[in-house]
Amino acid sequence: MKRSYLVLGSVAVIALGLAYLVTLPTETAEASIALKPNEPAVVSLGKQVYAQNCASCHGVALEGQANWRQRGNDGYMPAPPHDETGHTWHHPDTYLFLMTKYGIEKMIGKTYPNNMPAYEDELSDDEIIAVLSFIKSTWPNIVKRQHDQINARANAQSKES
Repeated sequence: MKRSYLVLGSVAVIALGLAYLVTLPTETAEASIALKPNEPAVVSLGKQVYAQNCASCHGVALEGQANWRQRGNDGYMPAPPHDETGHTWHHPDTYLFLMTKYGIEKMIGKTYPNNMPAYEDELSDDEIIAVLSFIKSTWPNIVKRQHDQINARANAQSKES
């Protein structure tokens, strides 16, 4: 029973986030947001940014926190992994960028218990792209290809809108 609420809650958050993403003005959710996992300088910067800003919660090896799928006693979800075992690669580049920059609460337009800070005032757009590019650079090629397909579908949908 508890697990089904968790799954339903997760699906609701993702749906709200995607709904928000679709309704964003084009100047905020630019189609030009694209990760660069094959650019060594970008990935190198991203590795540094990750170590300084993300590793303390998401793990040095992108492994996330224990029991990351279950809400803790404090009501918060633990930090998920950013390696291929997590759900990061299930989201298009633009969604990952906006989530990192603005945080979930701004994306869904309401309070949501979470520990993930918004980095709007902490990191530049280039640093956000770099850290996400570093994360993607660590995924196996099959996961990268699947993520590229997710991006292609998201880009096609945004062009239809």
